[in-house]
Amino acid sequence: MLLPDHDPQSLLHAEGERLARRLAQVLGGGEADVRRAHLLGLSLATNLVGALLPTIEQVSRHAGRPLHAHLVADERGRAIVETVTPDGALRARLPVDDLLEEALFVGQRLHPAVFGHLAGGMTGSEHHAARALAACLKSAPVLDALRRQLTALLKG
Repeated sequence: MLLPDHDPQSLLHAEGERLARRLAQVLGGGEADVRRAHLLGLSLATNLVGALLPTIEQVSRHAGRPLHAHLVADERGRAIVETVTPDGALRARLPVDDLLEEALFVGQRLHPAVFGHLAGGMTGSEHHAARALAACLKSAPVLDALRRQLTALLKG
């Protein structure tokens, strides 16, 4: 059930905040690093989920089994990607924190390729950070994780 304080933007923002805190611990040290990690965390959460939702709908439509994908809150207020059939039947659920974990981390550590891109994004201009973020989003571990999650959601 979508509560008034659990609109999709608020849910994504909360997930981005959680990720930003983790990134600040792994990548940063000073106050400027915390601000940059905050920017990267929010951007990663927004972009990964923002890419997944329409992809689910497009791929499922092309496969002849259209699904609608949206963001809802679970019982703890955490963001969940949910897929439903055209008649409204729940098909599959994926916690956004699981998506972020699989896309960015190996165990409790950032995937080495992800770490390289994000560490590079912690310094320099905002333009440099944006390029590092784009490179991270296009990296093999992130794209592979999205593919695996997309496949699981479509099979759900």
